[in-house]
Amino acid sequence: MGPFLLIFLLVSLVALGLFGSLPKVDELLNPKNNLATIVYSGDMKILGKYYSENRVNVDFNELDKDVVNALIATEDARFYEHSGVDAKALGRSILTGGGKGGGSTITQQLAKMMFPREQLSKPELIIRKLKEWIIAAKLEKLYTKEEILALYLNKYDFLNLAVGIKSAAQIYFNRSQDSLKIEQAAMLVGMAKNSAFFNPIRFEERTKQRRNVVLKQMVKYGYLTKEKYDSLKVLPLDLAFRPENHNDGMATYFREYLRDNFLATWCKKHINPETNEPYNIYRDGLKIYTTLDSRMQQYAEEAVYEHMHELQKVFSKECLNKRNAPFAWNVSKQEIDNIMTASIKRSNRYHELKANGLSHDDILKTFYKPAHMNVYSLRGEIDTILTPYDSIKYYKSFLQTGFMAMEPQTGYVKAWVGGINHKHFQYDHVKVSKRQVGSTFKPFVYALAIENGLSPCHRVPNVRTCITTDTGVDWCPDNADGPNDKNVGKMITLKRALALSMNYVTAWVMKQYKPQAVINLVRRLGITADIPEVPSICLGTPDISVFEMVAANSTFANKGTYIQPTFITRIEDKNGKVLEEFIPNSDEVFSEEKAYAMIQLMRGVVDGGTGSRLRFKHKLFNQIAGKTGTTQNNADGWFMGLTPDLVAGVWVGGEDRSIHFNSMAEGQGATMALPIWGRFFSKVYADKQLNASKADFPRPKNLDPNLEMDCSKYDSEMPVEPADEGNEFDN
Repeated sequence: MGPFLLIFLLVSLVALGLFGSLPKVDELLNPKNNLATIVYSGDMKILGKYYSENRVNVDFNELDKDVVNALIATEDARFYEHSGVDAKALGRSILTGGGKGGGSTITQQLAKMMFPREQLSKPELIIRKLKEWIIAAKLEKLYTKEEILALYLNKYDFLNLAVGIKSAAQIYFNRSQDSLKIEQAAMLVGMAKNSAFFNPIRFEERTKQRRNVVLKQMVKYGYLTKEKYDSLKVLPLDLAFRPENHNDGMATYFREYLRDNFLATWCKKHINPETNEPYNIYRDGLKIYTTLDSRMQQYAEEAVYEHMHELQKVFSKECLNKRNAPFAWNVSKQEIDNIMTASIKRSNRYHELKANGLSHDDILKTFYKPAHMNVYSLRGEIDTILTPYDSIKYYKSFLQTGFMAMEPQTGYVKAWVGGINHKHFQYDHVKVSKRQVGSTFKPFVYALAIENGLSPCHRVPNVRTCITTDTGVDWCPDNADGPNDKNVGKMITLKRALALSMNYVTAWVMKQYKPQAVINLVRRLGITADIPEVPSICLGTPDISVFEMVAANSTFANKGTYIQPTFITRIEDKNGKVLEEFIPNSDEVFSEEKAYAMIQLMRGVVDGGTGSRLRFKHKLFNQIAGKTGTTQNNADGWFMGLTPDLVAGVWVGGEDRSIHFNSMAEGQGATMALPIWGRFFSKVYADKQLNASKADFPRPKNLDPNLEMDCSKYDSEMPVEPADEGNEFDN
């Protein structure tokens, strides 16, 4: 009886606090856990997480029964019979000197996880162990048995950024924690003995043997038949290992923008009452509900991948014959040196070396020393040896893109693809990047004409128009075809002029209404980018983001009402309490009648203009309004496409404007950008579950009969022009 009396005495003294304080009840009821913030799509799929520990808590009723049974059978068969400390198992352990196991219950193990041990001497370790017994007994009084099991499984670190059973099931088997196979449940429970020793990624055979021990324990305690065990023990681990990080998964560019811009600002303004500090997305377990549709996002990413791989092959082949590749043939050595120096100074390597005290000249020397590196390619990542300078030049040879789709009636962003590969190209080309928009700006100019009473069929002379600037200089843009334009000198409808992207007519419209009127209009359309008050803006000289261009065009599809694009519906705390809901602002810019006229105007682009490839190549025959855009020297290719229920925009171009295709055939918006739009919508329409509508644009009930929409009697008089567009800024 001596050992038991000694233990009883020590426990009593520990409980009285003679060997240090014990956790308070509040600490046991509210254990400090770092919880991952989860980002959900509009259709309730997990898009990603932000975390310091990748943990998402689940309730007991969300656990797979095989996980629970395996844990009890392996770690604590008398779990439902003791009150935190198993006296029977403990006595057996003392009498056998630990030969029959340590007698540590699940509750004691939970106590150990909740209040981790430090480096302790043997006497200190004994006291610490006794403290854990007391904590375990307190836990049993504060929680039900089911809650203790859930706490244990939520708390355990399964390695490889898998903290808790939910993350472990997802990362190791790509399954939910409530739908694991019995052998998968056994493997995860087996890891609980020592996850580093039984790491399935490093020690597959060892982990398999441990899994089989767990299965055998389940047989011993009646959770599994011997026959079933015999069939399961020979199975491989069959992992579906999917480690999680910010470069993997769906909507990577969107999630990074959300983290680095939106949530960074939001958290500063909102205080967590538990900590009296701003909310922390890495530990406070927020739930972010977004507007993205996981299926549309997948189709957008597929469309970008498919087209950009094909386009890049063409561009790479062209670069083989460029002496300054990837830069254009007419870019001077000095210009290239300036571009490369600026890129070097923006690189992480430069900033890190600068922070370490190196001079600019010493840093530059390191950029010319060959080094082992892992680089992106169309075939996947490649291990190679390059100088950092050459790697920067190599990465510039890849064309980039931005794509966004939005529901015009709600402002909900449905898909967001900010580039070709987030790991290697992290700059977002949807919201952050701004590029010259070319002819996609022209509809805003024409909208001014429609707003002031002209109809899509209004005819104007297709002649060179000059506008005298404030400096007294005449600005006289040419059509892309110049003297080869067969329509020069003839009367042409606004609809036909926009369909063929004619600069003469756009300049004529600008001359009627002046630059400031255009700027005032686009401001009401939500465009905040810098727009100088000069005539040339009518041909698309301003730099604008895909995000703002899609929102502005959505106004036409939304019967004239601009609605602010939104990508979050609400944010909840870890307990499901709504912290904020988001409702987009809106503003009526045009009447429904004028907006409908603009839709008819822009439909000409797709029905017989520069966007007609959607018809003959992508077989999209529903009503679509749109506009292509190509900037000087083919530096930027754009396409904006509108349907009644979904509006999407695409930009494609090089990282620098001096990186582009030589010819208009490959470099125009109809070739570079439009195919992504076409592929995306083809996939959306093919998905019957999405039930995407192909309905016509709704015709206003009280449409003015004098507002002419059918321009066929005029346009039939005009010769058919090729459905391509030229450099809008050529004079």
